[in-house]
Amino acid sequence: MEALLHGAGLRPVVLRSDTPASNARGWKRQLAAGEVVSGPETARTAVVDERDVAEAAVAVLLAHHAHRDRGPYVLTGPEVLGRAEQIARLGAALRRDPRFQALPAPLARARMLADGLPEPLADALVAASERRPDSPLVTDHVRRLTGHPAGTFAGWAAGHAAEFGRREP
Repeated sequence: MEALLHGAGLRPVVLRSDTPASNARGWKRQLAAGEVVSGPETARTAVVDERDVAEAAVAVLLAHHAHRDRGPYVLTGPEVLGRAEQIARLGAALRRDPRFQALPAPLARARMLADGLPEPLADALVAASERRPDSPLVTDHVRRLTGHPAGTFAGWAAGHAAEFGRREP
């Protein structure tokens, strides 16, 4: 996409974000049913709060670009996390002790379909979980664009706990 934009003579400011924290909303049904969240093991990445992505986009849209670096800006959270670590941080925000159970691809796909994901999305997520390597990349691009550091996944979880039906264990 970026090559097409540049090939068309445009000079876009490119924002790339990695794993959005909001993907955790896909675990709502499983958390409502119990303390185990199952799915495919995925690459460890610096999960980014979607509010930081939105603020970075607003900053770019409102900025004067005559002398601005056009990126690409890679928007990440401040720490690299795997699924089990995300579930633990979400559990702390919910005052619960859920755990992650990695499933083989066919079972993970079935779990996603049971959770209501459309078949093409479930297939794409499973395929990505099998091919994508861990990414140790953590950038300061959220801070450079917004003036504040990227939020943590734990902060995202605390701010969204009500969506998951916070309850005592």
